[in-house]
Amino acid sequence: MDLGLAGQANALEEGDVSSTELVRASLETIRRRDDLGAFRVVREEAALREAAAADERLRDGERRPLLGVPVAIKDDTDLAGETTPFAVGGRHPVAGEDAEVVRKLRAAGAIVVGKTTTCEVGLWPFSESPEYGTARNPWNPAYTPGGSSGGSAAAVAAGMVAAAVGSDGAGSIRIPAAWTGLVGIKPQRGRVSGFPHTDPFNGITVWGPLARSVEDAALLLDVLTGSRPEDAYRLDPPVRPFVDAAKREPGRLRVAVSYRTAFGVSGRLDPEIRAGVERLARRLTELGHKVFPADPDYGPVGLGLIPRGTAGVADWIDSMVDPRPEARTEVEARIGRVVGRRLLPLVRKMDPYLWRRAGRIFRYADVVLTPTTASTPLRVGAFEGAGYRRTQSGVAAACPYAWTWNVLGWPGVNVPAGLTRDGLPIGAQLLGHDSDEATLISLAAQLEAVEGWTERRAPEPAVSTPRR
Repeated sequence: MDLGLAGQANALEEGDVSSTELVRASLETIRRRDDLGAFRVVREEAALREAAAADERLRDGERRPLLGVPVAIKDDTDLAGETTPFAVGGRHPVAGEDAEVVRKLRAAGAIVVGKTTTCEVGLWPFSESPEYGTARNPWNPAYTPGGSSGGSAAAVAAGMVAAAVGSDGAGSIRIPAAWTGLVGIKPQRGRVSGFPHTDPFNGITVWGPLARSVEDAALLLDVLTGSRPEDAYRLDPPVRPFVDAAKREPGRLRVAVSYRTAFGVSGRLDPEIRAGVERLARRLTELGHKVFPADPDYGPVGLGLIPRGTAGVADWIDSMVDPRPEARTEVEARIGRVVGRRLLPLVRKMDPYLWRRAGRIFRYADVVLTPTTASTPLRVGAFEGAGYRRTQSGVAAACPYAWTWNVLGWPGVNVPAGLTRDGLPIGAQLLGHDSDEATLISLAAQLEAVEGWTERRAPEPAVSTPRR
């Protein structure tokens, strides 16, 4: 039943469908498209039990935002009774408690049907690991859905669930959203608690939604929103729900279009992606917005990424029992142990300077529009067996646009920007200032209304093949 997240919630409330029916349909699609490798864990029996309980609650008149709706979570997120290997081989303990995002999903009544495929410790813009398999793109399984939230993106794009949770430390929600034709929201740092991780990857990683529509992504973000006292970054609740922003006009905005990366213009932007961004810029002009070329002044923002990221990888690996990471993951962890951790105090002190420098663009712009990636989707296995240096340089060239906003901590939204000649999705980013998710969501919804991307669907295979 292709109703979307909000549509499923409304249908359940009206009694037009049961949770058991929705969950069975979700599980059947997961089985039918097993060739995509979107899930590491499928909770078939538990999900059906929870669906039956949700149906009882609905019959008793209980109402919650997602009561009875099936969703998925990424395999970096603790789910009681399951392990959290984050794609790293080794002995992994079963989680005794839910992560905060799962607690919030359950409080909203959602049913977690499974945990989705990722890459080791979320390092790469593909979702492949020797131990836990490969996620593939529903638009063409020879290509990756992106990473590191690629399993979540594949699950939504293939219709297994209406929405899923991912995490974004250097574009890991926005990149797979771009490469599978979805809306992906990286919230403001501190908007969504990562507990039991109180400072995930030293401030660059946040959890957020992937969905077909802006309304569905905003609804899931509303459910996930909230801080805990233990969190290193905490925000007050938004004045209005984000789903309200998806239903109102944004007003006339000033939109700066930028193709500059933090290390200067690389010259490697795929011309089809540039054309897609330019087309969206013209569309925004037609909608009455002031659209003009301008670049954020990123300054030495790269110095804020490397220590945080490498130290974060070291922390994850060092917290595991008998981990067996790939050699390239271990190199990243070693850099974090030797250099990253030592530099963390310095890079945290740089934050106000970077905010002031990059934030100058918001004196004359409300939103920045950039490509989400420089490359169209990578082929599955493009970096299989590659060492650290080749993988790092290759993925940096493919995805140089997203990570800067993780260092700054500000919100970003991927919106679909069309299809390549080969029929693969590409995306563009709407980037905002401190805590201004609502403006991005409102503008994205206005674009969606004229672009009609929710009607695009990945082609169904004539015969699906079992995953190898």
